[in-house]
Amino acid sequence: MPDTLIYEKKTEGLAWITLNRPEVLNAINMTMRDELWDLMHAVRDDPDVRAVIFKGAGDRAFSAGADISEFGTAPSYFEARRARRERDLWGFMLSLDKVLIAAIHGFALGAGVELPMCCDFRIASDEARLGLPEVTLGYIPSAGGTQTLPRHIPPGVAMQMVLTGDPIDAQAAYRYGLVQRAVPREWLYAEAEALARKLLSQPADAVRLAKRAVVEGIELPLKHGVALEWRLAAQSTAVR
Repeated sequence: MPDTLIYEKKTEGLAWITLNRPEVLNAINMTMRDELWDLMHAVRDDPDVRAVIFKGAGDRAFSAGADISEFGTAPSYFEARRARRERDLWGFMLSLDKVLIAAIHGFALGAGVELPMCCDFRIASDEARLGLPEVTLGYIPSAGGTQTLPRHIPPGVAMQMVLTGDPIDAQAAYRYGLVQRAVPREWLYAEAEALARKLLSQPADAVRLAKRAVVEGIELPLKHGVALEWRLAAQSTAVR
């Protein structure tokens, strides 16, 4: 069985991770989740990697979401939920101080859009379709979608997407702020790499601390967020 991921380390701190199940639209099965869990820990611990770009293999999808063929195959509901808690991939990605970029083409549905929402930047090709269709299948988003989506776009739009399951196109995703850029398909990976290279050209500690200030501060009252910023700014001064 081929690996569900392709990992490529480039020069000057950049790595690419390709979701590699194109025959099933890069659906995220348990094997891919486990491989992502191990790989993201390796990325965290690798001082040579400062930025990661995610992409999907094939022409049709970044990822169509969780592999529904595995639904109901866990030994028990309790065991499935315990495994999710002990290996919280999405929470781990949100905690990383490395820069994460998702280069999205084609379908990005369910977990296939929840993974990009755990990234710092999302660039979509102009034919991309992004959505959370879980309610149409009788369950709800469970990889953070109900929580991350309204943190990226207006809550009313998020509610519509979650409750109807209707996807949006790349231009709507750009207008709402779900993606930072929408570009022609042939420009997608060059745009993602150019953004990564720009970020890598910045002082590493400043980028790391600035990301931490935004990620942690957004959950705090303003007064405490500003105090966090002061503490991190002092650290950035100390590292120069």
